[in-house]
Amino acid sequence: MIDYSKFPNNDILCIDMRSFYASCEAVSMGLDPNNCYLAVVGDPSISSSIVLAASPKLKKDFNIKTGNRLFDIPKNKNIHIVGARMGYYLKTSIEITKVFYQYAPLEDIHVYSIDEAWLKINGSKKLFGNKYEISKKIQSQILSDFGLHCAIGIGPNRLLSKVCLDNEAKNTGIACWDYCDVPKKLWPLPTKKCWGIGKAMARNLRALGIETLGDLAHFPLDILERRFGIIGNQLYYHAWGIDLSPMEGNLDYFTPKSIGKGITLEKDYKDFDCLCTVILELCEDICRRARKQGLTGRTVHLSLSYSKAQGGGGFSHSLTMACPSNLTMDIYKLCLQILKSHNREKWVRKISISLGNLSTDKTLQLNFFSSIIKERKIAKVMDELEDRFGPASIIRGRFLNKEAITFKQKNKIGGHNL
Repeated sequence: MIDYSKFPNNDILCIDMRSFYASCEAVSMGLDPNNCYLAVVGDPSISSSIVLAASPKLKKDFNIKTGNRLFDIPKNKNIHIVGARMGYYLKTSIEITKVFYQYAPLEDIHVYSIDEAWLKINGSKKLFGNKYEISKKIQSQILSDFGLHCAIGIGPNRLLSKVCLDNEAKNTGIACWDYCDVPKKLWPLPTKKCWGIGKAMARNLRALGIETLGDLAHFPLDILERRFGIIGNQLYYHAWGIDLSPMEGNLDYFTPKSIGKGITLEKDYKDFDCLCTVILELCEDICRRARKQGLTGRTVHLSLSYSKAQGGGGFSHSLTMACPSNLTMDIYKLCLQILKSHNREKWVRKISISLGNLSTDKTLQLNFFSSIIKERKIAKVMDELEDRFGPASIIRGRFLNKEAITFKQKNKIGGHNL
């Protein structure tokens, strides 16, 4: 058994804005977010466009969820279909975060995503009441100020508050799981229902005969550690509801482990040269961001997902350079090397590229017998022009290809319209 008195016992709120994009659009149209049929899609003019959010009623009555396609939505006059406005959602999210500042200090607020955040309210109870009262006040204020609904999971740490949110509070509005609730509420859940356990890990655990979090909690720790290393230790303690990760606000800049970008293409790319153009564009974006952060990298990772029309599948492969770089053509050449070692006849639907094994730009070793100095000067000028005049103010001629994505993406956030 676990002695919980030895572990942190905070008051953590995990707050999730319900069907955030769809709810924002519903409110802007004067509709009730909980009682309208509304879907937010990437581009309403493209039938294969992805559904980014669906209102609760559309999910319930038509089984339309995030990840469906526009063509999956029934032709119904009562269903509102709107294009994504990422700038609007981001602005609303920032304003909602300001509400959180009224109930917790900045260092006790961790913004997890555009529609989800953790708050540690240990020191707020004397001012605003107990954890339930504070949760109700936050819900009421967000509803009053923005017309939006949120769900709140409460727990002694980030893990339990998040799992409580996902498995109970999203249905009830507010729910609380304490350590004493672990056997009755946490252990019956399938492993995939636990935050941090994805499909691949769930399969690995199933191969060991572990189906539920209760199974995981009672599995020998030494075997888990031998099989999964330090992650096995974490999985074991998570199954007991224990999370030792600190509750940190978004205050400091942390050096990322990698810099990457991915895109789901609007259609299957069948032409190799067109595919290479998009790969070059992604490399350009990644390297510009690396230079902006003063970073270089040695390891290039390329992942492609093939068209479902050809059976799907894909590959994921990495190559490492002898010297770090943040120059587009260096990264692109490695991507081409990876690409040419795999099936070039397959149609491609998704591309992801990342630059890893990062170090500061100051550690870059210049080869004075190469053109690297000239290339870095050119890159610097291009960066300065983009900073001054905006995205795509200066581009490679190849990006004028009709299959290129630069101009399609330049006024978007996360690949979607502002």
